[in-house]
Amino acid sequence: MRYIRDIHADKQVTGQPTISFEFFPFKTPQGEATFFGKTLPALMTAKPDYASVTYGAGGSTREKTLEIVERIQNDFGLTTMAHLTCIKHTRAEIGGILDEAANRGIQNILALRGDPPPGENWAQTEGGFEYASELIAFLRERGGFGIGAAGFPEGHIDCVEGRETDWRHLVGKINSGADFVITQMFFDNADYFRLADFLKGQGVAAPLFPGIIPVANAGQIKKFSAMCGAKLPESFASRLDELGDDAEAVREYGIEYATAQCRELLDRGAPGLHFYTLNKSKAVLQILGNLDLA
Repeated sequence: MRYIRDIHADKQVTGQPTISFEFFPFKTPQGEATFFGKTLPALMTAKPDYASVTYGAGGSTREKTLEIVERIQNDFGLTTMAHLTCIKHTRAEIGGILDEAANRGIQNILALRGDPPPGENWAQTEGGFEYASELIAFLRERGGFGIGAAGFPEGHIDCVEGRETDWRHLVGKINSGADFVITQMFFDNADYFRLADFLKGQGVAAPLFPGIIPVANAGQIKKFSAMCGAKLPESFASRLDELGDDAEAVREYGIEYATAQCRELLDRGAPGLHFYTLNKSKAVLQILGNLDLA
């Protein structure tokens, strides 16, 4: 397996975008069987550059996340990054998690502050880290891992001072040692380009990978956007309302919209695309096919 920073550097030489997929730990044995038996083999036909696996709220999927990353790497030969959060972990516990990750052959970590479990407010764990930048600095000092950070084109939902304050925090994460940034999902490309311009103005060279989610369910995407503060453009939301309960029409519109998003992002210099797959393959493969990237 390789460091993601090196994978991206090689892609830059060829002039090709870096393509990656995000997965989440399974809720049932059937979901796991479907993912490894059908979903991932289908997605591998697109020849992605790397994948990532999320970490549950409050660190609730720690062991499963590492198991999935290890299996993807060993069984499919795809470099895969483990998400890691500060919440509910002491510094010593995080050190232990990193020891286990290294023993499993995991070389890349997406360092996050993390979300609290449902119904709880975020709070720093005694003996732990308060900010993702502290976790990133810890990873950099330890060595041995490629490090990713999260970026928020519209500003983090908890940053009451506004998006530019949040973007300055992102600069701090990069300066602490992050190799690259993956953004939260967004639906207005102008938000991505504003963040990219801000980072460029701060002298930041780390690649900013846009996070894209193909909309397949109107109710689901409205829930996601409300939770993370990603606004739905008026024309986009209106079209979803018009399509109503026509699931197939919503899915097709979601693919059409995401394809247009991705095409503009790449045409205007985005270094690649990171897809929030929701552990599904068809929409992502169709989008990549539309872009002649499958």
